[in-house]
Parts: sequence; structure tokens; C-alpha cells
Amino acid sequence: MDAGTGMDWARLGPPLDVRPLFPRDRRALLDLLTALDPADWRRPTVCPGWDVHDVVVHLLHDHLRRLSGGRDGHPGPPFGPGETLPRFITRTNEDFVRASRQLSPRVLTELLTTLGPQLDGFWAGLDPAAPAGLDVSWAAPGTRAPNWLDTAREYTESWVHQQQIRDAVNRPGATGPDLLHPVLDTFLRALPHTLRAHPAHAGAAVRVLVPGPAGGEWTAVREGDHWALRIPATPAAPATVEVELAADTLWRLATRGITPREARRRATVRGDEGLARTALTILAIVSEPDPEPEI
Repeated sequence: MDAGTGMDWARLGPPLDVRPLFPRDRRALLDLLTALDPADWRRPTVCPGWDVHDVVVHLLHDHLRRLSGGRDGHPGPPFGPGETLPRFITRTNEDFVRASRQLSPRVLTELLTTLGPQLDGFWAGLDPAAPAGLDVSWAAPGTRAPNWLDTAREYTESWVHQQQIRDAVNRPGATGPDLLHPVLDTFLRALPHTLRAHPAHAGAAVRVLVPGPAGGEWTAVREGDHWALRIPATPAAPATVEVELAADTLWRLATRGITPREARRRATVRGDEGLARTALTILAIVSEPDPEPEI
């Protein structure tokens, strides 16, 4: 529990430890980057205005920020007047990307190779059950998240950007269940927060089913005035609604690679349609609110 806000972290489901996955995810990324030709580095990605080179720079930026702020206690740049967190992040990301366009692919790859093990050491030194220095606004806003959730969020950041690069250069990979399942598991920690404003009776349950070796079952249950994630999925009564969707659909939805409306077209829903549509607005990145969250 966060002593500052009184939030019960148990609502987020059982802890997960992704720290052993960082070296494996990075190895897949470095193998990919060393196989790219100069034209590949200039291919556009789903990130607006960013090509492959820019996304790799952003991954480097993540390494540098975590080591500087988390390990070394170095303060980052201040917020601008009236600047929201999403706008602050967008601005500082763009500043770093623009300044780093002078760096060669070889330099970027070598920096990731050097800094990655240092970041692994930082993660290894954290107490997973202790409060992190940051919140995870899409799952536990207004409270310091537990380290395990903050670390898992960073793992998803790295994995998703690698997939965006793979999409851009048409090189599938890094989607085995050992690497993908923890991404889905982390993203679904956002489900209780996603459902927070939906009126429902005590005991109402939303079950998300993801078929395939990387998938599983997750259930959010209405308990008093809040929703809580229960894994394994064992609600006291049959689920109010079951939402079944593919692993590829889920991770793209949670990062807004596809819209909630498109996700609904791809999903199979059994039960309360309104509750399902709310669940399909799930968002697991720092972003301004969806302009049209209803689907």
C-alpha cells in the first residue's frame, strides 16, 4: 500500500518480475539493428514524425533518463508553465530526438550496448515491493507505484518500440510468449483504472481472454467503490462480460496503434456490451485523453 495515498496496491493484481527479460529483449533489438541497412534507418514508423532512427534515439533517451534520474538522482528539466505530464514528455522527447539526429546508427547501437547492462544493474538493485519514485498514471494515478509496476512499464516501453521498428522494416520477431505475455500482463494492470467511472454493481466482473501461448485470462471485479484485478481469473460469479481479443490486437490497442473502435471490430464480446466498450478504451501509455473515447 502507498502510505501517502492509502491506495491498496493489491487492486493492481499480483506482482510480476520482468527484470530477467531486459537482456533478452535488448539482444533481440541489437540483433535487429545490426541487420538494418541505411535505408531501413530512414523508414517512417507509426510514431508521428519519427523514422526508425528517431525511435532508436528515443530508446537511448529512456536509458539515459533512468540512469541519470533513478540511479544518480539527477533532476530532469522542469515543467513549463501550465504544462501537463503528457505535454512535458512529448516536448522533452522531441528535444532529445532532434538533437540526436546527428548521431550515426553505429554510435546509437554502441551506446545501447554499453548502457543496457548498466540499466540492468539498476533494475536488479530495486526492491520490487518498495514504492517507486514515479507513478504509473495509466494504472495508479496520483500515487507512487510499486517498483515492480514501474519496472514492468519500462519493459513494455522497450518491447513496444522494438515492435514499431520491426513493423517499419517488415522484420517480425520478439513476439514469443516469454517476451510478449509480460507485456500483456502489464498492460492489463490498467483495466481497473479504465473501468473506474463505469457504473456497476458489487461483484460485477469483466474478464479479458487472450488466446494463444502468450495469452491468458484477466478479470477485474467491482469491490465496493473500486475495481480490482484478480489473477488467476476467479470471480465469485460468472463474468458480467467476457472480451476476447488477440494478443496483437491488445498490445496495439493499449498503445493506440489501433483505436478502441477498431479493437471492438476485432474483439468477440459475450455479455454486457456497454461494459465491454469501456474496457476497450484501455490505455497503457502516458497520453492526452482520447478525443473520442466512446466506441
